[in-house]
Parts: sequence; structure tokens; C-alpha cells
Amino acid sequence: MPKQTRTADPPNRTVAILAYDGLCTFEFGIAVEVFALPRPELGPDWYRSMVVAVEPGPLSATGGIRMSVDGDLSLLEEAGTIIVPGWRAAGAPVPESLCLALRAAHDRGARLVSICSGAFVLAAAGLLAGRDATTHWRYEAILAERHPDIRYRPGLLYVDHGDVLTSAGSAAGLDLCLHIVRKDFGAAIANQVAQRLVLSSHRDGAQKQMLDRPVPTEHEGRRLSPLLDRLRQELDRDHALRDLADSVGMSLRTFIRRFQDLTGLSPGEWLLRERVARAEQLLTETGASVEDVATACGFPTAAALRYHFRNRIGVAPARYRRDQGADALTPPR
Repeated sequence: MPKQTRTADPPNRTVAILAYDGLCTFEFGIAVEVFALPRPELGPDWYRSMVVAVEPGPLSATGGIRMSVDGDLSLLEEAGTIIVPGWRAAGAPVPESLCLALRAAHDRGARLVSICSGAFVLAAAGLLAGRDATTHWRYEAILAERHPDIRYRPGLLYVDHGDVLTSAGSAAGLDLCLHIVRKDFGAAIANQVAQRLVLSSHRDGAQKQMLDRPVPTEHEGRRLSPLLDRLRQELDRDHALRDLADSVGMSLRTFIRRFQDLTGLSPGEWLLRERVARAEQLLTETGASVEDVATACGFPTAAALRYHFRNRIGVAPARYRRDQGADALTPPR
């Protein structure tokens, strides 16, 4: 199994997951699933996690679940990554003790991550002031009104500033957590985790939270899903829209509409994102040159790959490969 080798265990591998009375069970479970589940197949360098109580006393989560924790806010002094699940209510006050602990952790260099309405906690601590941020679409107006110093980004799945990361509601938290795994361990490991979750390995943070049209019928999904699988296997080829429409027996206009219903993206945008995701994988799993990666992913030139990769991932392909510790891979003969 592919695994990145590291000379030292970076401090952000110690993950603190906050718990409080009235905890949002699903968002908490997302953090536990990604960062606390034992993964011996990935070696000894996986995350070490702990559950940290925001307040004393018995804690219960949505659904009547009683919580057992590892300790109080003093444990945040050991954490390199702190996960704030959805807060108990958008209007619920955030304890000053929690705000102080989060600010101190940030000052020490900890990475702070919010899922869904957890953004209200980071905002209350003053850690989103002057920054782009997102949250669940239901809370966007409240967050923008209460914290006008935040550059709220409506509709995005997640926003990554490196030290502070925010995500939209529910499943977008999974996207952000997988994004963090990809940053820390590379695309190959993120893909393995996604496979265990039976989840797409990469949804870009700029992807919409909601689709503009209704979800397609089961019949349409059955017609288009095999096409998506085929396109993922043929990213190195050119694909004319008319040919794709003909292959599923649709008119061009109907095909574009149904494709967008199913994926939330136009065919061209979907293909571009798949090509960039495939480039991430090849850059971390192989020693192929940037030119060869571009060809394998369907980019007309290495310059085109560099442009789209930097635009979506934030760094050049060669820099991404070095950051993932994959620059020592031997190019294929």
C-alpha cells in the first residue's frame, strides 16, 4: 500500500476534537471517523486524537448519547490540530474560557478547523476577522450579520487559510477533513481513507454547497454514472460534448442539463476537476515528469497543467510534489 515516509512526526498530527453539552453528533462523528479511527494499514505516523470537554459536568449529544472525554481545555496545549464540530446553536454564547484557549492554541501555531456552525466558535474567538470563511448555508445570513469583519464566502464547501479552516454543513465537513489528510499525507493516503468511507476522494472547496436543480431521477443516474466511470478512465483523451451526449442517447441540451443535475458541474468543469485530482495522485505516487503527468491527465501542455493546478491547489505541481515528500520517487523507465 502506498505510504509517505517522513523523518519526524509533525505537531499537527495530534488532534483535539471538542465536545460540549448538546453536541452535534454527526459533525463530531465526522472528525472521529477521519482522525480517531485506528488505521494500522497506514503505519505508526497516523493522527493521535483526543476528545476535549469544553465545559465540566455530564455531556450529552444529539440523540441522547452520553459523552466520555479525555480531559478539559488544558489538553489543547498538546494539540496541533483542533476540530470544532457544529456548535449547539448559531445564537448560543461561546464560553470565554474556550475563546481564550483557542486563541492561545492559535498563537502557539495550532491548526484550527470548524465544521458547519463551528465557524461561530472561531468567529467568537476573533480568529476569522478579516478572513474568508464559510458555514452551512442556513447560517450564512446570521454569521454575516453578527460578524461583519468576516469575508463570508457563501456557498463554498470549505475555505483553507492554512492555520484556520472552515467548512459548510454536514458532509462538507468530510470534504474538509479529507482535504486535510491530503495536505498532510498526500493524495494516495487520502484516496485510501476515502475508499474506506465509500466517498469521492476529492471535492474542491470552491464547489457549490447546493445544486441549482433537482436531483436527477434514478433512471438518469443509471444512464450517466457509467459514463462518469468511463471518463475517469479516459482522462487522457479529448471528449467532444456531442459524442458524450450521443453515447447516452440524449440531445446535447438535455445531456448538459442532466449532467449538471447529477454532478453540480458542467461537463467541462467536471473533467477539469477530475484531471487535476488525477494529477495530484500521479505527482505523489509516481516519479513521472510534469510533462508526462500533463499528457496522462489530458492537459494539452505542461503549462496548461501548471496553470490549472496552481489555480485550484494553490501551488505549482513541482512544489506540491516536494511538499508531499514525493520528489525522491524514481521516474518510470
